[in-house]
Amino acid sequence: MVDKGKTAAGSEQADSGTTSAEAYVVKNPEAFAQNVARMLEELGKAASAWLEPREKGEVVDTVSEPMTDMVKTFSKVGEYWLSDPKRAIEAQTSLLTSYFGMWSESINRMSSEEAAPRTKTKDKRFSDPDWENNPFFEFMKNAYFITSDWANKLVEESEGLDEHTRHKAAFYVRQITSALSPANFLATNPELYKETIASNGENLVKGMQMLAEDITAGKGELRLRQSDASMFKVGENVAVSPGKVIAQNDICQIIQYDPATETVLKRPLLIVPPWINKFYILDLNPKKSFIKWAVEQGHTVFVISWVNPDQRHAGKDWESYSREGISFALDTIEQSTGEREVNAIGYCVGGTLLAATLALHAQEKDTRIATATFFTTQTDFTYAGDLKVFVDEAQITSIENAMEKNGYLDGSKMATAFNMLRASDLIWPYVVNNYLKGKDPMPFDLLYWNSDATRMPAANHSYYLRNCYLDNNLSQGKLELAGKTLKLGDIKIPVYNLAAKEDHIAPARSAYIGGKLFGGDVTYVMAGSGHIAGVVNPPAAGKYQFWSDGPNNAEFDDWVAGATETPGSWWPHWDAWIRAASSEEVPARKPGGKKLKAIEAAPGSYVRVRV
Repeated sequence: MVDKGKTAAGSEQADSGTTSAEAYVVKNPEAFAQNVARMLEELGKAASAWLEPREKGEVVDTVSEPMTDMVKTFSKVGEYWLSDPKRAIEAQTSLLTSYFGMWSESINRMSSEEAAPRTKTKDKRFSDPDWENNPFFEFMKNAYFITSDWANKLVEESEGLDEHTRHKAAFYVRQITSALSPANFLATNPELYKETIASNGENLVKGMQMLAEDITAGKGELRLRQSDASMFKVGENVAVSPGKVIAQNDICQIIQYDPATETVLKRPLLIVPPWINKFYILDLNPKKSFIKWAVEQGHTVFVISWVNPDQRHAGKDWESYSREGISFALDTIEQSTGEREVNAIGYCVGGTLLAATLALHAQEKDTRIATATFFTTQTDFTYAGDLKVFVDEAQITSIENAMEKNGYLDGSKMATAFNMLRASDLIWPYVVNNYLKGKDPMPFDLLYWNSDATRMPAANHSYYLRNCYLDNNLSQGKLELAGKTLKLGDIKIPVYNLAAKEDHIAPARSAYIGGKLFGGDVTYVMAGSGHIAGVVNPPAAGKYQFWSDGPNNAEFDDWVAGATETPGSWWPHWDAWIRAASSEEVPARKPGGKKLKAIEAAPGSYVRVRV
C-alpha cells in the first residue's frame, strides 16, 4: 500500500500546494527508475507463477475456445454490415461524425471559445475531476463512450441474427468495452497517473507483488481478490448463528439451529441453498442473517450445507442431490422433531432442485413439504439472462470435456462467469485498485463469501446445464428424474415466489414466468436490488422495497405496473404468509431432539472446505 508520508524509495508525496500540471511531472527520477525496476522484477515473479504450472502440465489453457466463439459471433454481426457497401459506409460515417463533433468541442474548449456545458457522467469509473478538467483525459473519456455506444448500436441494429447470437454479441461487446475503458490503464487514467507520480511508482511495485501473490494463490490462474480475506473466518465472524450438525452423508450436512423463543411454529423450516455457493450468504453476520432472524421469529430452522465436491463425487447427479440432499434432510427433520410437514425454502439453483423434487414428490405421493418458498429461482429458462451466453451445445461439450479429468468444475470458473455479468463492478475496479493503485481491497463479508467458491460435480453440472439452460426441459414437462417425467403443474402446495428487480442471474421476468407453471396458489413478490441484496435485506436496515399483490394472471409488465410498492424488507411479509398457512406453535426444540446426537457445532466442517 502506498505510504502517505515517504515511499519505500525515499521520496515524498506531492504536497497540497502542487498545481494540477505539476501533479503529472516526475519529481524524483532516480526513485522512479528504481521503482520501475522493482516493478519489472515483481512482474517477472507473476509471469513465473503463471508459467510454472503450465510447464508442469498442471494447467491447460482453454482460452482459445471462448475466443473462437467470440470471433464467430462477431463475424455474423460483421457479415450484416459488410455485405452492403452503403450500409458499411453509413456505419463508419456515423462514428467519424461523432468523433469530429467531439474534436470540435475539445478545440473550442482549449481556445476558450463558447462551448456547450460539460455533461457530468455518473459513471464512478470517471469520478476524478481531471476527466472533465484536463482536455486530454476528457477526450479519452468521450471517445470511449462514443465508441462503446457505436459498437452496441451495431449489434442492436444488425438484422438477420437469431436471438442467441445477438445476445452473445451484446454480451461480448460489454466485456470488451469494460476491459478497454481508459480508466483501466495507467497512461489514460488521471487518478492512476497522478498517484504513480506522487509515489514515484511505489504503487506499481505493490500492485505487481499482489498480482504475483494472486496468481500463486490461484495455482496459475488469477484469483482476483475482492475483499481482505484475512479479516474473515467461517464460524468466527461469519456463519456464527448457534446450532448443531445433526446428520451428514456424502452430499451434505444437516444443520439445526438453536431456538431463540420459548415456542416455535409446529412446522419446521428447511432451507435448500445453492451448491454453486455456500449457504452462509443467509448467515453473513448477526445483523444480516436471515437464518438468525427466522429463528427469532419462532421458526425451527434446518439448513442443508452441501459438500465441496472432489473426484469422489463426479457421478453425483440431480437425483443424488434430491434424494441424498432434500429427502435426507426431510428424514432428519422428522427424526429430530417428530414432524412430517415442513415449510421449505429454495435459493437460486437450490430452488430449481426443490421445484424438481416437489414435482417428483407429487408423483410419489410424498406430502412432507407443505409450503414452498423460492428465492430468485428459475424454473423456466426462456429469459434466463446473460448466463445463457455461456450455454450452447459447443460450450457445454467443452465444459464436459474439461470436467472429465477431475470429475468436477473448478469453482473459480463459475465465479468468473458470475463476475463477468457485471464486469465493470466486479472485475475491473479491483484490477485497478489492486494491481495499479497497489491498494489492498477493503474487508467486505459479502465479497469474501463471493470469493469462497465451490466446485460442481461433473454429472450434476452437466445435467443442470443441459436440462435447464440448454433444453429448458423442466418448464416443458420433459425433465426426467428418478425414472419419472416431471411436470411443475403437479405441484399444488402454496408457493411464495420471490424475485429481485435488478437480478442479473435469475431475472425477475424469468422467475415470474416460471412461477406461473405451478399448479397451486402462487404469491409473487419482487424485491428491490439484485440477486443477493434483494434477498439479504433485514428489516432493521430499512433499505430498498418490495412489490406485491399485482393483478392475477397478468403478463409480467402488467403485474409490475399494478403491484403495490412497500418500503423496506419483504421478510415480515413472507413470515405473515407462512403463518397464514399454519400458525400452530409448540414448545421450542433443541437440535437433534431425543433421537439424534450432535456431530459438531454449526456451521460444520463441509462449509469450511475451500477450493
